[in-house]
Amino acid sequence: MTNIPLVLPVETENTRTFRHVVAVIVRDPLALISTVIIILFIFTALFAKQIAPYPEEGAGRTNASNSLLAPSAEHPLGTDKLGRDLLSRILVGARPALIIPIGVVFFAVLIGAPLGALAGYKGGWLDEVIMRITDLFLAFPSLLLAMAIASALGRGLDKAAIALVISWWPWYTRIARGVAVSLKERYFVEAAQAVGVKDAVIIVRHILPNTISPILVQATVDLGTVILAMGGLAFLGLGTQPPSPDWGLMVSEGRELILNQWWVATYPGLAIFIVVLAFNLLGDTLRDIFDPRQYR
Repeated sequence: MTNIPLVLPVETENTRTFRHVVAVIVRDPLALISTVIIILFIFTALFAKQIAPYPEEGAGRTNASNSLLAPSAEHPLGTDKLGRDLLSRILVGARPALIIPIGVVFFAVLIGAPLGALAGYKGGWLDEVIMRITDLFLAFPSLLLAMAIASALGRGLDKAAIALVISWWPWYTRIARGVAVSLKERYFVEAAQAVGVKDAVIIVRHILPNTISPILVQATVDLGTVILAMGGLAFLGLGTQPPSPDWGLMVSEGRELILNQWWVATYPGLAIFIVVLAFNLLGDTLRDIFDPRQYR
């Protein structure tokens, strides 16, 4: 009988990193709570219409007979001035609150990271041109720049998303450039250059993959920041337009009622606060994990 050697699976570096991330999150109560909140947020965004008690009202249908009802068993978070169930509005509003920030961060990384890697690797006049344009955008606060661009483009959720992408990509350019500058003198890059590998291939295969960790950390924090920025634009009337559910727009609609019907603005504001805080706390944990000086 032939003995067949037993081949055990080899644990890759990515697997070890993932296990380390999970172990750190489980040991850190704040990181664990933040992760649970984000998972619940994603679940709510995906299945909002199935779990919302009044999905039609969540989507915008009015019910004037229930205007400004206080929180009760029938309406746990009360209703707004048009009689729409606030819990349903918040649950249905979780979908654009998740999808739009993911899209904004994705396109910001798609624009900023390759530009930063190209600038850091090539250096010279190309680096100067790209980074001076980047500095020009970074000279303005991101939200203020987004407000100016959104005002020029016009009102609407898509216009607000474009404005945020335009104001957010420079951060990823700076991150990718810093990584590229530190890597272009490494032996593996010089070896690739010595055997005639094209610059574009080196950037794609050796530079950009090494930017994933710092970009992942920044993107996690930025997801919460973009949610806050989208809410701010909607609050000012530059983002989502009625009757679409948007947390920032709901806060704007309830700001005049805060003294008497406090629940109209308070609960959407709490939703923004909790989700943004969760993304920021998780981002801080990931920064500690991927910081080479603290990684073990």
